Amino acid sequence: MAHKIKDFNLDGTYVERDATTDEKKFLQDKIDNKFNDIMESFRQTRNTKLAKTDWTASSDLTMSDEMKTYRQQLRDATEGLDTVEKIEAYTFPTEVSK
Repeated sequence: MAHKIKDFNLDGTYVERDATTDEKKFLQDKIDNKFNDIMESFRQTRNTKLAKTDWTASSDLTMSDEMKTYRQQLRDATEGLDTVEKIEAYTFPTEVSK
């Protein structure tokens, strides 16, 4: 991916140039950090949703098929989410009551 930097010459004229290696690394690190931060937030939300239904997995209860499916969908939620856009577009499955 070609990174372009907007810059100004000493005379005040605008110029667009290719980013240096250090600037490219800095920009890529920012992109990676954003992805990691958003994925961490996504996982926390998913884990909270799973925790809210943990009681249904008690040994003295029979978990409904709907709940099994819901919980599996939550566990699988991160599969294929390899960009910020995909994470932001994801819709969690509808909660099941029992």
